[in-house]
Amino acid sequence: MNTYSLDPLHSEITFKVKHMMITNVTGSFGKFDVTVTAEKSDFSDAKITFEAAVDSINTNNEQRDTHLKSDDFFAADQYPKISFVSTEMKKLTDEDYQLAGIITIKEVSQPIVFDVEYGGTQTDPYGNIKSGFSLSGKLSRKQFGLNWNAITEAGSIVVSDEIKLFADIQIAKN
Repeated sequence: MNTYSLDPLHSEITFKVKHMMITNVTGSFGKFDVTVTAEKSDFSDAKITFEAAVDSINTNNEQRDTHLKSDDFFAADQYPKISFVSTEMKKLTDEDYQLAGIITIKEVSQPIVFDVEYGGTQTDPYGNIKSGFSLSGKLSRKQFGLNWNAITEAGSIVVSDEIKLFADIQIAKN
């Protein structure tokens, strides 16, 4: 079994959510970790675990970040981690996969499927074997108890229920 660790300098986790149903607000998590184990070099049998520190959320607005960490949303003091454990990595083509698993937010676990683009495997200038992946998926924030919202004067909701998730992950073979 081969084990791979996150290369944090070449990885990012981001999300987008509609604000007032007219624009997207983008955020990221600055602290996260990914571990991958796989027998096969094409990762078709990969097992993946992921954790993100909720208090590392960043939307480039301190007031909004504080609100997201509060009990209205993530309750970061009580639920400091978001986690994911894979259940299946399904190879569709040489570059395209689907990754199924369970995501847990605020101790609520739900199934999720990510579309995955495998960027390939290369040896870096220092002899380290690196592999890259781009992931995308979406979830309903209300399924995890992230229910806060408000209504504008025109009757529109302020924050959409659908959250779009994106990750660009580079891993190094241990």
